[in-house]
Amino acid sequence: VEGSELKKIRPNSRVYQRYYMLDAGLQALCWEPSKKESDKARISLSSIREVRTGRNTETFRTSGVYEQISEDCAFSIIYGDLYENLDLVANSAEVANIWVTGLRYLMQYGKHALDMLSSSQDSLRLGWLEQLFSSAADSDGQGGVEEGIRLQSAIKLIQRVNPGVSGSKVEHRFKELQRVRLMLDNGAGLKDHAETKRSPGRKERVTKQEFIEVFHDFGTRPEIYFLLVQFSSNKEFLDAKDLMRFLEAEQGMTQVSEETSLKLIQSHEPSEEGRQQGYLSLDGFTSYLTSAECRLFDREHDIVCQDMSQPLSHYFINSSHNTYLIEDQFKGPSDISGYIRALKMGCRCVEVDVWDGPDEEPVVCTGHTLSPPLTLRCVLEAIGKFAFVASGYPLIICIENHCSSGQQKKMWEYLTGVLGEKLYTTPPNEGDAYLPSPHALRHKILLKGKKLGPGSDGEDGEVSEEDEGAEMCQRLKTANSGLAALAGSEKDTLQKSVPSTAHCNPPHPPSKRFQLLKEMSDLVTLCHSVSFVDFPTSTKTQKPWELCSFHESLAVRLAGDSPGHFVNHNKHFLSRVYPNPMRIDSSNMNPQDLWKCGCQIVSMNFQTAGLMMDLNTAWFRQNGNCGYVLRPAIMRQEVSYFSADTRDTVPGVSPQLLHVKVISGQNLPRPRGSGAKGDVVDPYVYVEIHGIPADCTERRTRTVMHNGDNPIFDESFEFQINLPELAMVRFVVLDDDFIGDDFIGEGLTSKRFMLM
Repeated sequence: VEGSELKKIRPNSRVYQRYYMLDAGLQALCWEPSKKESDKARISLSSIREVRTGRNTETFRTSGVYEQISEDCAFSIIYGDLYENLDLVANSAEVANIWVTGLRYLMQYGKHALDMLSSSQDSLRLGWLEQLFSSAADSDGQGGVEEGIRLQSAIKLIQRVNPGVSGSKVEHRFKELQRVRLMLDNGAGLKDHAETKRSPGRKERVTKQEFIEVFHDFGTRPEIYFLLVQFSSNKEFLDAKDLMRFLEAEQGMTQVSEETSLKLIQSHEPSEEGRQQGYLSLDGFTSYLTSAECRLFDREHDIVCQDMSQPLSHYFINSSHNTYLIEDQFKGPSDISGYIRALKMGCRCVEVDVWDGPDEEPVVCTGHTLSPPLTLRCVLEAIGKFAFVASGYPLIICIENHCSSGQQKKMWEYLTGVLGEKLYTTPPNEGDAYLPSPHALRHKILLKGKKLGPGSDGEDGEVSEEDEGAEMCQRLKTANSGLAALAGSEKDTLQKSVPSTAHCNPPHPPSKRFQLLKEMSDLVTLCHSVSFVDFPTSTKTQKPWELCSFHESLAVRLAGDSPGHFVNHNKHFLSRVYPNPMRIDSSNMNPQDLWKCGCQIVSMNFQTAGLMMDLNTAWFRQNGNCGYVLRPAIMRQEVSYFSADTRDTVPGVSPQLLHVKVISGQNLPRPRGSGAKGDVVDPYVYVEIHGIPADCTERRTRTVMHNGDNPIFDESFEFQINLPELAMVRFVVLDDDFIGDDFIGEGLTSKRFMLM
């Protein structure tokens, strides 16, 4: 069996270059040249105790060449009753991984498994492929099975049963196989040229044998086969009892019966013979493992699965910032589609900034910017239509009111006329210690805004405490004035973050402080906006139905200075955090930084894709994507104390160990914009934990060179999760490149959402 050159490291720091191989029977590891007799220059595979990766033996650690050896290229074979070690270094990480993976599989499964894997003579597969091929030949209608099928038909057939495989790669493999066989048939080109011209269209047709061989190349995943033989009683397929053992041991399923197994076999086994006899072949097993039934995410979380009868302040609430904007914050377009998209994504808190418009018609926009306005009536009609399409739980509309009394009257007419009975206008009871629950408020719309004091006639109330546009405009002017004092690269750097149109020609005159209309005040019941002073003041004076809005910078500072007080504050009151107005490009803050303090409403720019929005989307999937996620018990219970900046175990919470094994990938796409490398992909995987500071960490696999089709990583990681209820796991696949690693894909989920 073909081997490779490896360096052997000895305890005296000497390095020997040797050629290592497996013997023909795959029973022993041999090497040459050697001063030992040939029968002694070998290690029986049955005597191998462990194949260890990296420089992790005493020989490696005490070697004088330790620092010169790459961790990824080193591995050790521990063997014999005395646990001797053979320490080896490969020329590349890929070669080292081939040796490590191959030896481990041989130790675990034996020679029979490799024989089956290298052979395409699997009876269940053969019968199925022959049937597929015959059906395709009949459809072709050009001579039947003997004449073969058209090349393009063969390619589509393989793509149908192996979605994602590149058609050009399949075609190249067919043509390569045909070219080799043509050379063999023609005696390497010595036969008469006329002989090869007998079938001019032959190269555009595929024989049954060619089809089976190419399917075997593209349809066989070694890592899945080795999993099959681990549970198979005959190493060729899984019967109902074998599958039961797999479902219980690997999938963590309970109450599994033979009937359960037989149903899966009927659903996934492609061969008629396998279905009749109750056998799951390699192809059926592959179909099952790559189906939605085996996804990482617990399907119970596809629907609402949490207690929805807790007070509203006990939930994280999916929230949108300046929902009407679909690009940047300063001059980008506004569109109704912003509301429709956010509501369809499960958003339960949208923002409506209302200003005086022409013809006594209130408009929605960010004041003092160049973004065009929308009519308020159109915005409310869209909200009313789509409010409960994705979720039946309460929707909060943050009204930022900047209107004169005349247009406030118009706003009130639209709110009551368009939203009607959906508006929740029942005043809270003075004795209530908590807000109602999401369950009690189903299909209701709550308005968040300013409210007049008791007995007020409107003379002492201002319409709004926020004007993000004015703050953005002021900061832009400050930034622009600072540009004049800079030169060269410093000026260029600052200009990148400040729009060239930052002249702040406002579509509205400078802000006026209008008095709040009583009718508008009466519509605000459970989400009364109040200004934040400090935590002691809130504890003494704030009512459960009053909420504070925090500028991102203030919220982050409070999270750093008073993390415990912030968590306790949010046990009773709703807190809303909105992005820094200088996020002109509509970038997003990290919601985890505020969730760990218990902040319920962290407003995100839904129009901006990226890690932060991905965290938000994945987080709210864990409860049926209803827009509400119950906060950890430690953030709700009165007797609990939790500090958001903890870097150790959390008192009262048992840490969990998360074991992650990255096995393999398949048909990875080429990253966008990576044309310089052609079709070559060098993938590796990052596993990231997002959560409280004590849990944030990341690990990465090695790079699999030149293999985007079926890269095998076969690496395991272990993470201690100190607050599992707030942890998220992210898998990122990147393409290794000298210039900059390119993004291939990702998967992100909350820890609670994972099948364990």
